[in-house]
Amino acid sequence: MNQSVFTSWSLPRAAEPSLPAEKLSNVDLVLQCQLGHSPDKAAFAELLRRHQSHVERVLYYLAPDWQDRSDLVQEVWIRVYRHIKRLQEPMKFRGWLSRIATNLFYDELRKRKRHRQPLSLDARLAVEDGEMDWEIASDTPGPDETLTTREFYDQLQSAIADLPDVFRTTIVLREIQGMAYEEIAEITGVSLGTVKSRIARARLRLQSQLQSYLDGNE
Repeated sequence: MNQSVFTSWSLPRAAEPSLPAEKLSNVDLVLQCQLGHSPDKAAFAELLRRHQSHVERVLYYLAPDWQDRSDLVQEVWIRVYRHIKRLQEPMKFRGWLSRIATNLFYDELRKRKRHRQPLSLDARLAVEDGEMDWEIASDTPGPDETLTTREFYDQLQSAIADLPDVFRTTIVLREIQGMAYEEIAEITGVSLGTVKSRIARARLRLQSQLQSYLDGNE
């Protein structure tokens, strides 16, 4: 991205570089990453700290049985590091991040369907001016909840994981990532009607499984 377009009226100004990264807003962190020849390490690491659990959760729902899911999380951040300067609207960083994670999942899914070797990444992220270490979130993310709520959350995860691939991916994109039907159709490469049908059928399956759980706990 040409940094000359950063004017006082086109985009918000980046925060003063003297402020620690943890004090900056998400928009300021993105802008800070876009200013130099390569993303500012402190600002980028703070973006990762704030949002890596979101990436992990998206991929957890999309690929619950993939043992190398942490590799995919790391690849998402590699892509973000390489392309963050292209983000035209910093306030939409989270949505952009979700799209990168989803597209990576579909890229890898297509590779696996062609019987290629699964993705494997080194533990460190190599950048132009050195290396950076990333701590990847747990494979089973979840909020700190009461036992009853946590049990239901676990049942929901299990029910989603048991869905056929085509149903699971569409329901995750719709219900967890909040994507529009049109976006899902574009990403998955199927018609709008097929997307709506898959989501409806996935909801019916989830309702049936979760109702059985709730009936058994009355």
